[in-house]
Amino acid sequence: MRLRNVNAPFSFAGTKRFALAGARILASRLPYRDAPVDRDGFALTDVLIDEGRIAEVAPAGRSDFGDAPKASLAGGVVLPTFVDAHTHLDKAHIWRRAPNPTGDFEGALKAVAEDRAARWTASDVAGRMDFCLRTAYASGTAAIRTHIDSIGAQTRISWPVFAEARERWRGRIDLQAAPLFSVEFALDEAHMAEIEAMLDACGSNILGAVTYMVPRLSEGLDILFALAERKGWDLDFHVDESADPAARSLGVIAETAIRRGFPGRILVGHCCSLSLQNEERQPRTIEAVAKAGLSVVSLPMCNMFLQDRQGGRTPRWRGVTALHELKAAGVNVMIASDNVRDPFYAYGDLDMLEVWREGVRILHLDYPFADWAPVVREAPARAMGLSLESLRPGARADFILTRARDFTELFARPQADRTVLRDGAPVAPAPDYAEIDGLEGLS
Repeated sequence: MRLRNVNAPFSFAGTKRFALAGARILASRLPYRDAPVDRDGFALTDVLIDEGRIAEVAPAGRSDFGDAPKASLAGGVVLPTFVDAHTHLDKAHIWRRAPNPTGDFEGALKAVAEDRAARWTASDVAGRMDFCLRTAYASGTAAIRTHIDSIGAQTRISWPVFAEARERWRGRIDLQAAPLFSVEFALDEAHMAEIEAMLDACGSNILGAVTYMVPRLSEGLDILFALAERKGWDLDFHVDESADPAARSLGVIAETAIRRGFPGRILVGHCCSLSLQNEERQPRTIEAVAKAGLSVVSLPMCNMFLQDRQGGRTPRWRGVTALHELKAAGVNVMIASDNVRDPFYAYGDLDMLEVWREGVRILHLDYPFADWAPVVREAPARAMGLSLESLRPGARADFILTRARDFTELFARPQADRTVLRDGAPVAPAPDYAEIDGLEGLS
């Protein structure tokens, strides 16, 4: 075995039992509390791995792992795998064939609708989705929730593709999906009957919609809440993805959850307009969100790309929600990838370390850095109802090894030379974009 990103690369051909020595791991994630902690919250740690599992965890230098070969990480930061709670795997990698030259929200909607009608066959969606999953796996992601465009015939095309991918990736990436359609479609009985049947057939238990201030918003929400209550499903909404402070569907969702006493989990994404509400309105909305027990996911890269975009004019705000205020109110908050190389966002690579790095800069998720580390793992896992294995003996040896020795080094570079271990073995690098030339319309 060869790990490429340690200060002194090492090779254990076929070795199943070995030690990572001098790994810098956040003390809050360790099974012990009796080691020195640095100013970033890290403790130097030795980890014994045996047959793909963690055999022992001990403070650095205090372990006795016998004759197990040791790799000195020289204080390199070691991370657990990531959880990506908001993606669009069915849209990814269509930018070349469906560009959005204006770069704005309306242009994205138009480009996606045209491409979906013309090209989203089962094989097309499957090929792009598989490329996404291989990329995310190589970057260190262990769980993903995707939204799936679920309108008309596309519902019947994309959902079986997702169900097959979920089974194929079981044990490597935990996959969840929620349907995506405008909230007005909730008023269409035939549409909702098809959505219910498709989710049942594909074994999904998450219902969702795009919400904004339409005249029958409350009526549509009640239909969605009622179906989720009857089926025992969770809810996941796109919310107020605009710069209009009058867009207040977030508050309506929170009030609906409180009024109905909804028992399931609710995740709301974007919530951009919340940050533009005045000092009287915003605290009341946040209070309702906290009372309702909603989780909030911010999509920093995509929203900074889309929001406040006007040709020939420099943007005046970052497009993200009031994440600090929500966290201070006790709301479960997180960040995620969102769109990747599609008309909504021309960039991205389903790399949660990139999302974290950019999130630190866009949303000031620092000082202290460690307080915000859960936004890429523990917080999204709670929102998705996942039980994560802790860093304890018996758990899978799933790690991301870097050469960075603190958070400033971790976020200063993209960590392209990281090594991702799954079951104690390094995974293959991300696939080459050339593999999807045919899907992207290149010769």
